[in-house]
Parts: sequence; structure tokens; C-alpha cells
Amino acid sequence: QVQLVESGGGSVQAGGSLRLSCAASTYSDINYCMGWFRQAPGKEREGVAIISTRGSSGYYTDSLKDRFTISRDNAKKMLYLSMNDLQPEDTAMYYCAADTRRRISCSMAADLYDCWGQGTQVTVSS
Repeated sequence: QVQLVESGGGSVQAGGSLRLSCAASTYSDINYCMGWFRQAPGKEREGVAIISTRGSSGYYTDSLKDRFTISRDNAKKMLYLSMNDLQPEDTAMYYCAADTRRRISCSMAADLYDCWGQGTQVTVSS
């Protein structure tokens, strides 16, 4: 079982940037689908971005793809999310997730991810 720990959240003003990190603690490799999800108060959890097992392809929620970039370093067992031009509507708890069942293709469906971090809070003020 892998443990995921997010970091890098914080409070920024609109237009600012943050880079979230997710450290995977496991004795095995992390060659599986991983992604970032977020949940704002009173709203359902939504997918932000997912990334293929080797990091060659990233997929984004359409409204975020011009501002957010997902990346990974499998050797370091790390997942990242770079967020630019942050807006108040980006305020949420951000979660790192892994689909450790090693599916061939990756999906944005949260229920396919079986391992989750505790989350890191991102707050954007106007």
C-alpha cells in the first residue's frame, strides 16, 4: 500500500502561483495513474488533472488546462501540480490520488483511485 502526502498549499492573492507536491511512500515503484483532485466547501470533489504512468501525457479539466500543469518524477516518487494565475474559485482542498491497480489507461473518475492523501489547502483571495 502506498501512502501519499501532499505539501505546497497556502494562501495567495489572485494572479499568484503555487506548486503542490505529493510524496509517495512505498517500497515499490509508482508506475500507475496518478492525479490531483480538489474539493471546495459545499461542493463535490472534482478532478483537476491526471497523468499517465510514465508522465508522457497529462489530462486536465478543460477549464484549468491553460493554467495548471501536472508532472511526475517516478524516480523520486513525486507528483506535482503547478498552478498559475490562481483565482478565488480555485480555493479548495487539493488531494493527490493514485490508482494502484495499474490500469492501462488513466481516467479522471475519482472512484477509480484507491489511494488518497490527506490534502493540502489552497486559498486564493481577491
